[in-house]
Amino acid sequence: MQPKPHSPITIAGAGLAGALLATLLARRGWAVEVFEKRPDPRRKGYEGGRSINLALAERGLDALRQAGLQDVVMAQAVMMRGRMVHPPGGGEHLQRYGRDDSEVIWSVHRGRLNIALLDAAEAAGAKIHFSHRLDGVDFDARRARFVNDHDRTARELDFEALLGCDGAGSGVREALRPRLDLGERFEPLGHGYKELEIPPAADGGFRIEPNALHIWPRGGYMCIALPNTEQTFTVTLFLPMQGDPSFATLPDLAAARDFFARDFADALPLLPDFDADWTDNPVSGLGTLSLKRWHLDGRAVLLGDAAHAMVPFHGQGMNCAFEDCIALDRHIAAAADFETAFAGFEAERRPNADAIQAMALENYVEMRDRVDDADYLLQRKLEVTLAERHPGHFVPRYSMVSFTTIPYATAFERGKVQRQILVEATRGRASLDEVDFAAADALVHERLAPL
Repeated sequence: MQPKPHSPITIAGAGLAGALLATLLARRGWAVEVFEKRPDPRRKGYEGGRSINLALAERGLDALRQAGLQDVVMAQAVMMRGRMVHPPGGGEHLQRYGRDDSEVIWSVHRGRLNIALLDAAEAAGAKIHFSHRLDGVDFDARRARFVNDHDRTARELDFEALLGCDGAGSGVREALRPRLDLGERFEPLGHGYKELEIPPAADGGFRIEPNALHIWPRGGYMCIALPNTEQTFTVTLFLPMQGDPSFATLPDLAAARDFFARDFADALPLLPDFDADWTDNPVSGLGTLSLKRWHLDGRAVLLGDAAHAMVPFHGQGMNCAFEDCIALDRHIAAAADFETAFAGFEAERRPNADAIQAMALENYVEMRDRVDDADYLLQRKLEVTLAERHPGHFVPRYSMVSFTTIPYATAFERGKVQRQILVEATRGRASLDEVDFAAADALVHERLAPL
């Protein structure tokens, strides 16, 4: 069935991915209808439930540029040059993400970004229906049922293609389960998180360096802090759910305060509302969702967190979802029918989603355990040096992921080779002066083809 721009496309979910995809498709002339279970955040206020700020990198920026939204989003973004590491003994040091301020990531407010994307989708011609939860799908009849949980009304809608942008708890994925062997696997991390806030200083400014992602690594757990345009920081404690220490060993506020006084002594004075934040904010879980199938012929497809939810430690969940939107829009525009478009989209994106999910898990270990480790720091110095000596050959994995649109799968595979080169070149060395650069250069050219 050849898709025509006048055929209706139905999107479940008006979060970040759903709103961006609606904008892209509506701009091509498609009739787009979006159904979102939450109320309109522009009228009801943003209902978060998850971290209020996100890390925007080049992949996400590239998608926003293509949607014409870069300027409105970047006006509210805060630059982060690198990781500001706070060791247990006090003090701090910055580990840059890239070479200079041309290679940075940006802290953006989830709620304001979502609102900007909703405005763009409606301006492009998409119709958005709020307070409409997907309650069931008859794929044979191509009919979806939506329920308003506020007034208990229901409506049924015929669709040509159903696009699941409805997050990790996807209703579209749930509807697909009886019809499709999804090969669904969810792997809980065994760690959870709780959010706190650093308010502005007395003079209204930031209390700590604003242009960095702050990390308090403690080996097995950590705190991070991301800046907001209101001169606040969103602080997130990542901690095992069981064991010692863990959320299980912090049964009350007094235990939590003692824990912070012992392990995050320099952070606690920055958290004057610690007691209220700890009491009011829930502990949330973390995990990785992977599927072996993302689409049902030409009738339905999953993307973003609905297809590949990941842990947040590479800051790539949103960026990956935005790349999904660009790819699906491109495949729909180029294909003769929805089935061909969905199959091509899945074949392109699934290996890349698998790769960034693996890298996100690895990055948690690096952030909490290795950023103040002597071997790691020497390897980082050598990585920067080899990147300068071999531009286009040796590109740090973090740079490939965050500052380029090189496929995640390519970055993952090249990263394995590069890490081995760094390990071999620094084994038994205490400083860069002791590294055999002739041997390291030879390894680069022997094992890495030019990008």
